[in-house]
Amino acid sequence: MEKPITPPNFIKNVIEEDLRTGKVKEVVTRFPPEPNGYLHIGHAKAIWINFSLGDEFGGRTNLRFDDTNPAKEDTEYVNSIQEDVKWLGYEWEEKHFASNYFEEMYKRAILLIQKGKAYVDDQSADQIRETRGTLTEPGENSPYRDRSVEDNLKLFEEMRAGKYQNGEKVLRAKIDMASGNINLRDPVIYRISHTAHHNTGDTWCIYPMYSYAHPLEDAIEGVTHSLCSLEFEDQRPLYDWVVAECEMEKVPHQYEFGRLNLAQTVTSKRKLKLLVDEKHVDGWDDPRMPTISGLRRRGYTPEAIRSFVYETGISKAYGVIDLQVLEHFVREDLKLKAPRTMAVIDPLKVVITNYPEGQVEMLEAENNTENPELGTRQIPFSREIYIEREDFMENPPSKYFRLFPGNEVRLKHAYFIKCNDVIKDADGNVTEIHCTYDVETKSGSGFTGRKVKGTIHWVEATQAVPAEFRLYEPLINAEDTEEIEEDASEKTFLDQLNPNSLEIAHGYVEPNMKEAQSQDKFQFFRHGYFSVDPKLSKPGEPVFNRVVSLKSSFQLPKQ
Repeated sequence: MEKPITPPNFIKNVIEEDLRTGKVKEVVTRFPPEPNGYLHIGHAKAIWINFSLGDEFGGRTNLRFDDTNPAKEDTEYVNSIQEDVKWLGYEWEEKHFASNYFEEMYKRAILLIQKGKAYVDDQSADQIRETRGTLTEPGENSPYRDRSVEDNLKLFEEMRAGKYQNGEKVLRAKIDMASGNINLRDPVIYRISHTAHHNTGDTWCIYPMYSYAHPLEDAIEGVTHSLCSLEFEDQRPLYDWVVAECEMEKVPHQYEFGRLNLAQTVTSKRKLKLLVDEKHVDGWDDPRMPTISGLRRRGYTPEAIRSFVYETGISKAYGVIDLQVLEHFVREDLKLKAPRTMAVIDPLKVVITNYPEGQVEMLEAENNTENPELGTRQIPFSREIYIEREDFMENPPSKYFRLFPGNEVRLKHAYFIKCNDVIKDADGNVTEIHCTYDVETKSGSGFTGRKVKGTIHWVEATQAVPAEFRLYEPLINAEDTEEIEEDASEKTFLDQLNPNSLEIAHGYVEPNMKEAQSQDKFQFFRHGYFSVDPKLSKPGEPVFNRVVSLKSSFQLPKQ
């Protein structure tokens, strides 16, 4: 299924060299999400990298939940992550939980204390932060740094036994408070949290910090290449220190790559959770959200997402990718899959006055002109139809080729019609237009008597299916979201929300759409690609999400 990860990149080169020299016998990678939120588009890249590299080199890839923070984790997130990975088309070799290793991690912490490499600190979190130092100034040693091994062992055991309250004590690694790398300035490796864990219940009241637990998990599972995003580069020395000082038998190595950043897209789990909690969106799977479940509900396909992350490649560079790039791959994937049909989103009634009353004829239409295998369908035509309101103007500008008084257009798959009269309400609003049709101009009849410059779509009125259309714009107004991602201010973030990110319209679709099923996808002429919403649609009452518009100026650069 997977394309090889080509052209060669630095991670692939490292793996090839490790296999050639015998440094590793089997490539083992892992996808290690924290179950504190739903996966987003950025995770799709990490999933692809880990699973593709494991597959390309005949190795294996595990799914591992880094569940070391019970206050933010939930089985809902565990289940959603598994669903998303499978939906993207990947199968893990083994499934692991960091929490299954808590006893082993505790024993390794005891080993660090016995070696004089860890100590219990009574300082508060604020005091530890204040004495950590800056990028230009060294940190200050804790007054508890030189406690004896015996005292540290006793205190750490008491921490586990639940003798102390949250924040009263922590266990810190003893490394170097003057290190140029702040991550090595005696980082906290255990904290107290009297919180039930989704997997271990109330067994523990102390929990390892991510930066301590993660390298141990990799070592325990025999991971050979621990792949992570670039922001963890400064933590690699701590990663190596933990593996070495804890005397792990298997030694994994960490490699970093540039993460996936999309313009007008925030992927901070904290900020996405804020949107959900404050009901700015309809849950984690809201079609405006950059989550995998949101993209799936909107109508994105796993094939499009995989092609997108493949083309963006792997590098060490930071960059922001335009949303049009992702949308391009959705169009490319759907253009041959999606049947092409007609929908009227903002309806205006047309009465064809010279068409026989009560008569309905069936017309044949191709389902996809680029893919004949999708066949044809029958669509009804009668005296009354709906067209788009924007396809009629009473006083049009020059070069307007749609319908206006005295002008003739082609109805797609049907006949030429000519506008003869306009009906208005008391306020002067156009409520319907009256036209005549030319029976000789039936589509496919070979008529060549004259040509028209405009072709418009339509839906027959008596059998039309009422439908709701949900049209989306980016959820965030800002083009560059890097500052928003890093800004801790919730107000600043919420101020950037686009109030026009969702527009709801009510119109009609062809009668064959009445039985459309959840996630069925269609191309509606001129409007774009749409997908049936799995949560809001009801039998006979479809709700369509616009996946992407029909056209874009974006083109992939030529190779």
